[in-house]
Amino acid sequence: MFFCLLYIFQTLLFVPLHKEDKKLTMTLTYVFHSCFVLETEKSILIFDYWLDLADVVPPFLQKSKHVYVFASHFHEDHFNRKILKWKNQRNNITYILSKDIYRHRRAAKEDADVWLAKGGTWSDGTVSVWATGSTDSGVSWIVETEGRRIFHAGDLNNWYARFLHDAKAGDTIYSEEFQEDIDPIAHEKQYLGELKDIRKITDCFDVVMFPVDGRIGNGYTLGGRQFIERFQIGLFVPMHFVASGFKSAWRMKEFTDQKGIPFWEIRKEGETIRIFC
Repeated sequence: MFFCLLYIFQTLLFVPLHKEDKKLTMTLTYVFHSCFVLETEKSILIFDYWLDLADVVPPFLQKSKHVYVFASHFHEDHFNRKILKWKNQRNNITYILSKDIYRHRRAAKEDADVWLAKGGTWSDGTVSVWATGSTDSGVSWIVETEGRRIFHAGDLNNWYARFLHDAKAGDTIYSEEFQEDIDPIAHEKQYLGELKDIRKITDCFDVVMFPVDGRIGNGYTLGGRQFIERFQIGLFVPMHFVASGFKSAWRMKEFTDQKGIPFWEIRKEGETIRIFC
C-alpha cells in the first residue's frame, strides 16, 4: 500500500511531522527545464533531459545503480538524442520513451527498451510505469518504485487558461503566440478529462513534477491548482519555467500552502532536495 510523504527536508525549509524512524529514501535533483534526476536506494531515474548547463547528470551516470531514462514526448525541450549515447557508458540502463518520439522519427525502434503510449504499462519488478495522457504531445508518467509513487507531467497542463475569461463554448480564438485557432474551453475539458483518467489509476503521489510556466500569461498556475485540488500530494515540484524564471514558478507556493502541500522553491540548476519518509 502506498502512502504520500509525511515530511521533506530541504535545508531546514521543511520540518518533519515525526522525528522518530527517519529514513532517507530518495533525493531529487533539478537539472534544467523539465529534467530531474530521482535517486532511490536501488535506482536512478532521469526524466525529460534537454540541456545540462551545470553538468548535473554525468556523476549519476558513474554510479553503479540501474539507470532508467524517461522522455515524455518528441519536443526538443523534453527529448535530446544525447541520452541515447549514455548506453555506451554502461550496460545497466533502460530507456522508457513515448511512442510519439518514434512516430516523429526522432529515434529508431531499437533505441528504446520500452515504447509506451497513453494507457501503456511496463514493469521490471523494481520500477513500474503507467503512461498517462497529455494535452500536448506524448504522455505523462506515473512511476512506482520502492514503495513510492511519482508523477512527471511532461507537457500535461491547462495551457490556454488565459483565454478562458473571454471564451464562449464552441468559439475559437486565434493565438499569435501559438499561431493557431484554439478552443480554450474544449482544451480545459480535455485537461480535466486527463486528470480524471489519472485518478482511475491513483489519487495519491509522493512527488509531483508539474509545469508552472509564466510564459502562458494570466492563469499560468491554473493547471497546477486544478491538479492539487484532485490529488493527495507529498511534494509539489514546479518545472517548465526556464523562460520565465525561477521566481515565477514560486507563485504556485501560495496555492500549495493553502492545501498544506510542501513546495520546492528551486533556485538553481543542480539543486537537490532530500526526501524523508
